[in-house]
Amino acid sequence: MSFSKRLTLLGLGSLHLDQLPKARKQRHPHILDSGYIIMNDTLTSDVIGRRVEVNGEHATVRFSGIVPPVAGLWLGVEWDNPERGKHDGSHEGTVYFKCRHPTGGSFIRPNKVNFGVDFLTAVKNRYVLEDGPEEDGKEQIVIIGNKPVETIGFDSVIKQQSQLSKLQDISLRNCAVNCAGDKGAIAKACPNIRKVDLSRNLLSSWDEVLDIADQLGHLEVLNLSENKLRFPLGSPSRTGTFPALKVLVLNRTGITWAEVLRCASGWPVLEELYLESNDLFISERPADVLQTVKLLDLSSNQSIDENQLFLIAYLPRLEQLILSDIGISTVHFPDAGTGHKTAMFPSLQYLVVNDNQISQWSFINELDKLPSLQALSCIRNPLTEGSKEAQTTRQLIIARIGQLKTLNKCEILPEERRGAELDYRKAFGNEWKAAGGHQDPDKNRPHEQFLAAHPRYQLLCLKYGAPEDGELKLHQPFLLKNQLLTLKIKYPNQVDQKVLEKQLPDSMTIQKVKGLLARLLKVPVSELLLSYESPKMPGREIELENDQQSLQFYSVESGDCLLVRW
Repeated sequence: MSFSKRLTLLGLGSLHLDQLPKARKQRHPHILDSGYIIMNDTLTSDVIGRRVEVNGEHATVRFSGIVPPVAGLWLGVEWDNPERGKHDGSHEGTVYFKCRHPTGGSFIRPNKVNFGVDFLTAVKNRYVLEDGPEEDGKEQIVIIGNKPVETIGFDSVIKQQSQLSKLQDISLRNCAVNCAGDKGAIAKACPNIRKVDLSRNLLSSWDEVLDIADQLGHLEVLNLSENKLRFPLGSPSRTGTFPALKVLVLNRTGITWAEVLRCASGWPVLEELYLESNDLFISERPADVLQTVKLLDLSSNQSIDENQLFLIAYLPRLEQLILSDIGISTVHFPDAGTGHKTAMFPSLQYLVVNDNQISQWSFINELDKLPSLQALSCIRNPLTEGSKEAQTTRQLIIARIGQLKTLNKCEILPEERRGAELDYRKAFGNEWKAAGGHQDPDKNRPHEQFLAAHPRYQLLCLKYGAPEDGELKLHQPFLLKNQLLTLKIKYPNQVDQKVLEKQLPDSMTIQKVKGLLARLLKVPVSELLLSYESPKMPGREIELENDQQSLQFYSVESGDCLLVRW
């Protein structure tokens, strides 16, 4: 029986002689103690296309050879940051390699370049705790057959194995990982890993990713951002590599849409896909792939337009779509007319369109056609930034998208929706009348141009009643800031108190109203509770619960009645 087999029988796993601290392999001169590979000036292995790191900057090797008149081996690299380079890959009239940027290239001596480490070495460098000097020098007697064998550092090896096997969530960001390493070594040492951050490393191809993932059967989350990867030209030869993968981050990897679709057959249960900053052009509709995706991030891909978005509009489970900074300004769902819902994006609940060129209200009107939309984020657009009154813009968006429950990560309460819709109804009431609108339903026929600009207006008239002439003359929402409201004030719990009538500005906050009433009634402000009734909504009482909001916010109108309790 071999020595290693006897160790296995003794319960010491699959330890080999080269794992024992006293039997260390002699390192090659160009391998550092950390495991990082530094080439020497005579090494001539095929390095074209390899990813490298030099003084913290990342690059891709485009050339290896002699550059006369200087003797010795040179590597020509194309930097990720073109400002780091000096030329376009040529020297004294000779083109040695090509760069996308005129200053993206440099020639570097091999001994200045770091080619990185394998996955397991990076894990050990980051996660294996170093033993103290006492443990390193601790002797242990192991019986092999009938002979006692003295070992030093045995506990240390077992401890390392135990530490690695417990790992589930690891971050190897910027650890110069370049490959999987020895076949099967990852699965053997780290069988329980579920989440891996491999962003900003030295992986150069999708095959290297597959070599790692093949050994991580429980992998659920994988971040590969900022690895300049080469993807297969055809369908990947290996399938079943990601049986449990739910979240995949491929930001700034250089992947194309065609490559996404080719690789996606290997992601059978994927739920979240991040493709930010890849200069994507959506060229074809996903067929039998990405059908399980619930979140798709296409941010900062400036080539994407609304026609390309229609190609992903029928992903059946897509609930969240992130389109920040893609330059979009318009959207139109051709299958849905005014007042109807589109068949596109049937499950979409949350849409993010921050940092775009949206400047027309027609964009917001179209979003009301999305059948499942509940949350919208649209900050830093000309439409929202150009207005001096942010609250006004918010109210207009709420009024135009009927099913919206959250806007810019802020919940829309029922009182806010009611106020926004009532104000919208009044704000465009005169325009509605001029377009053919009428309080009599039989005569209410506004022209198509008005309905296209205000698709929900007719619905709001049905919900709250058509605006009356008196309201339209007296009330100019969003413009008149100090309109006086004539209100009755009642005290439901104090039958001996007389009903008062007061004129209050609609911009007055609830806190100031309470202060006024506290002085009149000689009751502490902290004890006052306010609500109001409206003759337009008989039997309903609305609480004024936020002291910082105004009467206008709660859509309090002249003729309404404040109810005061303490």
